[in-house]
Amino acid sequence: MANLNMLNAATAVTSATNPTWSSAVPSSIKTTAQAANDALTAKSGQSGMGQKDFLTLFTTQLKNQDPLDPVKNEAFVAQLAQFSQLEATTGMASSLENFVSSQSGQQITTSANLIGKKVSVADGPAQLTAGTPVEGIVNLPTGADGVQFQVFDDKGILVNTQVLGAQTVGDLKWAWNGADDAGNPLPDGVYKFKATAVSQGKTTTPTVSTMASVVGVSQAADKTVVLQILGGKTIKLADVTRIDG
Repeated sequence: MANLNMLNAATAVTSATNPTWSSAVPSSIKTTAQAANDALTAKSGQSGMGQKDFLTLFTTQLKNQDPLDPVKNEAFVAQLAQFSQLEATTGMASSLENFVSSQSGQQITTSANLIGKKVSVADGPAQLTAGTPVEGIVNLPTGADGVQFQVFDDKGILVNTQVLGAQTVGDLKWAWNGADDAGNPLPDGVYKFKATAVSQGKTTTPTVSTMASVVGVSQAADKTVVLQILGGKTIKLADVTRIDG
């Protein structure tokens, strides 16, 4: 909760408005504001107050004010307005915190519907099933004079290489039929793609995005929803750009 530090200011105002009143008080006797400040400091370890402390101090100061120089209406209204603003801000912060918490719980529940579906994963694993072609997508912002695709098995062994000609600017979709360089079908499992592009005399290795199956959903400490992908990779839900049933 926000704290409203007004004690020192209140003491200063009392002294400034009525020096005679202040000088008449022996130094061994504490003013209302000083006593309240010491009590708050002893209780919380720091000089400050919450809503209840503010209201208690405010009413106490009104009861013990200098009868020859009472609090002016303008000051009274200003302090009440400040208290009301503090209370409204605190209530708004609490409501917003509750809303964010409820949304986080709802988000992970909704994300559970993605289990079993395929999502786009940058530099993710590719699942080969029953020889069904696996697609990869590579973004080429400047096009390419030539592109080479390589496929590696789960042990990191190169099993297939394909070379494509010149490509235009944009997304390049590429499909692998699940066979090795000799045309022999490879067993079902998890594979990984690597792309190498040559453009304007420069060689780059753009990221290959593949469609991978979601096997689990979790929530990080910062309330970020994380998807577990078949093959061991994890990605944030916010990074998903495509979902297939």
